[in-house]
Amino acid sequence: MVNKKDLKRIEEHLWELPQGYRSDMRVPARIYADDVLLEAALQDRSIEQLINTACLPGVQKYTLAMPDIHQGYGMPIGGVTAMRTKDGVISPGAVGYDINCGVRLLRSNLEAEQVKPLMDELINALHYGVPSGVGRGGSIRLSRPDMDKVLERGAGWAVSKGYGTADDLEHTEERGALAGARASAISPRAKKRGSNQLGTLGAGNHFVEIGEVVEVYDEAVAQQFGVYPGQAVLWIHTGSRGLGHQVCTDYINAHRSAVAKYGIRLPDRDLVCAPINSPEGQDYMAAMACAANYAWANRQLILHLTRTILNEILAPRFKHFHLTLIYDIAHNIAKAEEYVIDGRPTKVIVHRKGATRSFGPQNPKLPVDYRAVGQPVLVPGDMGTASYLLVGTTEAAEKSFSSTCHGAGRVMSRRAAKKKARGEDVQRRLAEAGITVRGPWKGLAEEAPHAYKDIDRVVNVVHKAGLARKVAKMVPLGVIKG
Repeated sequence: MVNKKDLKRIEEHLWELPQGYRSDMRVPARIYADDVLLEAALQDRSIEQLINTACLPGVQKYTLAMPDIHQGYGMPIGGVTAMRTKDGVISPGAVGYDINCGVRLLRSNLEAEQVKPLMDELINALHYGVPSGVGRGGSIRLSRPDMDKVLERGAGWAVSKGYGTADDLEHTEERGALAGARASAISPRAKKRGSNQLGTLGAGNHFVEIGEVVEVYDEAVAQQFGVYPGQAVLWIHTGSRGLGHQVCTDYINAHRSAVAKYGIRLPDRDLVCAPINSPEGQDYMAAMACAANYAWANRQLILHLTRTILNEILAPRFKHFHLTLIYDIAHNIAKAEEYVIDGRPTKVIVHRKGATRSFGPQNPKLPVDYRAVGQPVLVPGDMGTASYLLVGTTEAAEKSFSSTCHGAGRVMSRRAAKKKARGEDVQRRLAEAGITVRGPWKGLAEEAPHAYKDIDRVVNVVHKAGLARKVAKMVPLGVIKG
C-alpha cells in the first residue's frame, strides 16, 4: 500500500510518486488533490492502480489521477494516461465498461422560480417518460442496418431522424461521432444488447436533473455560455448502456491473447491491452468509437424526449419555452490527440476514465462560439449537492493532457451505501431539502449523497491547479435516477 510519506508534494494541489518508486514504472504517477482528498484516495487501491498504468508500454510523461479518483477496473476512475501512438498500447480497462458515459448541460429561457411550483409534475412526467433501469428498453427498435448507422454516425443519425437539431451536434464533443468507428468490429451480442436501449437512461449514477444556477464566478465566460444566476437548467448523464459494457467485455477477452502474442508484461491482468497499431488494437479502437457514438446518440434521444415532455407542460404556461444545449462531454473514452512532449509534437492516445477533456481557448476542435473562451467542462455532483460548469485552460495541455475531473467521485461502495441508508429515507431527506427525487429505492440508497466526496472540494482543486476554471455553480431542484 502507498503511504503519504511516499509522495512528493510538487505544488499545493499536486503530488508525485517518482518513477523509481517501483522498478517497473516507466513514468512517474501524479495525483491532483488536497490533503483531505489524498487521504481518501489512499484508502483503496486507486493509487496502486495508477502506478500500474505507469508501467504500460509507450506511456508518456506521467500517469495522472484527478481529485475524484477512486478504485475501478484496471485503471482507477479519475485516471488519465497518454500512450504514444507509434509504440504504445490501448487498454479497454483504461477506458472502462460504460464507454462514453458522459453528461450534457442545457440552458432554458426560464427562471428557476418559475418552474419550482411545477417540480412534482415535471419530475413525475420525466420519470414516466424517460425509460430507466437495469436492462430497460425503450420505444425505438433498431434494425440491423439502422444499428450500423447509429454505431458509425452517432448523434448525427438521431438528428437525421428528427431527434434534435444541427445546433445540438455543433455543441457536442466531436459533433457526436468519433472518427474511425467500424460497425463490423462490434459483436452480434453487443449489437443485440443495444438494439432496444437507445433513448434509455440505465441505472447506477445516471440521471436527468432540473437545476438552478446559484452562483456565477466568471461573468464574461458565463455570458458566452448563455448562463446567468437564477436560471433553470437541465442535466442529462448516461452512456452506452449494455452495448458499451459488452464491447469492453469482448475486447478484454480478446486482448488476453494479444498480451501473450506481443510479449507485453503486465503488472495487473485487468490492464490487458494491445499495441495501438496492431490489428487487435485497431479493432478495439473501432469498436470503442462505435460504442461512443451509440452513447452520443443515446443522449441525443433522451434530450429529444425531455424537450418533448417539458414542452408539453411548460409551453402552455410560458411563451417561447426552449432548451438549448450548452455542451455534451464524454467521461470514459480514448482519443487521438497531439501534445508537445520533450520539445516535440507527439501523437498520443489519451485514455480518460472518469475524466473530462478541458481544451483551452482557440482550440479548433471547439464550436466557433466558444473558441475565444475555451471548452465548457461539465462536472455533475450527486443528487443532493451542487454541480459545476467550468471552462478549459491552455495550461491544462501541459499539466494534464487537457484533462480534468468528471464528478465528485465515490468514497463508499454501493453495497456500503445501501447499508447506511434506505432509499425511502434518502428520498425523504432530499424532499426536506427542497429536492424532488424519483427512482428505485435501491438506486437511491446506492447513490445517496453520503456515498460521494465533497464536490466543492474536488472542483476547488482543479480550479486552483489550473486544469479548469470555475464559471458557475448549480444546485438540483428535481432529479430522476436510473
